[in-house]
Amino acid sequence: MPKQEKPQEVIVQEVTGNKSGQAVSNPERSNFFHPRFMGAFADEVAKLVIQRLPKLPQRTKKKKSASKNKQIQGGFFLDTSAIIDNRIFDVIKLGLLSGVVVVPDSVLLELKHIADSKDPLKKDRGRKGLEALEKVKKVKGVKVVVLSAIKGKDAQKEVDEQLISATKSNKGKLITCDYNLEKKASVHGVTAINMHALAQLLKVAAVPGEKITVKVVHIGKDTTQGVGYLDDGTMIVVENGSHLLGQDVSVTVARVIQTQTGKILFAHQ
Repeated sequence: MPKQEKPQEVIVQEVTGNKSGQAVSNPERSNFFHPRFMGAFADEVAKLVIQRLPKLPQRTKKKKSASKNKQIQGGFFLDTSAIIDNRIFDVIKLGLLSGVVVVPDSVLLELKHIADSKDPLKKDRGRKGLEALEKVKKVKGVKVVVLSAIKGKDAQKEVDEQLISATKSNKGKLITCDYNLEKKASVHGVTAINMHALAQLLKVAAVPGEKITVKVVHIGKDTTQGVGYLDDGTMIVVENGSHLLGQDVSVTVARVIQTQTGKILFAHQ
């Protein structure tokens, strides 16, 4: 039989340096792992450790901000003129409007300045507006949210521009009594409800030939005319009615004229 060869033993020896700086092989401390294998093994261990680490909690500020933004989505944004006008709060109390009512911080600040005005009329209207805001907080089905001051580029904009931007970004509706703001909002694709226009739509639709009872309260531009008002504020001019001053009279509507401020009825006895 042929002589069987003894398998060669491969030993990877660690080479170290002695005190004199010469390389000396050390067969007792042999390394059997390739450096690439050790690198891959270390990567896998690191991944496993990271997976088992507890997740860090997210910042609460971001959560609060996201929650608040979600809260005012589709809300009704009030401007200063609507708050001072006060009719929007009557609409809310009737239950015709419910949900979230948003008042930007800039509008609230503007309202406070009006309430501190030296002009007695402005001061009174400003204070009534602030009082109405406090009262509406107690109305069932309505939540009043004060939107904190806008930061960044939008902070440099005017109050009206900030209001339009906030309403649009939150897909809300803008409530105002300012005709120019209403038109500006429409240009930016924001739904704006003008309280004056709403009031006109809710007025009595009188037609020629209809009989109405009205009290003549003062003389018209023409000294022969008497002027009275319906409960909704519609003006009625009574032809040849100046002598009826202070009396309740039954009149017949002759014609109706539409103006920018509303309708004027002309009537006769």
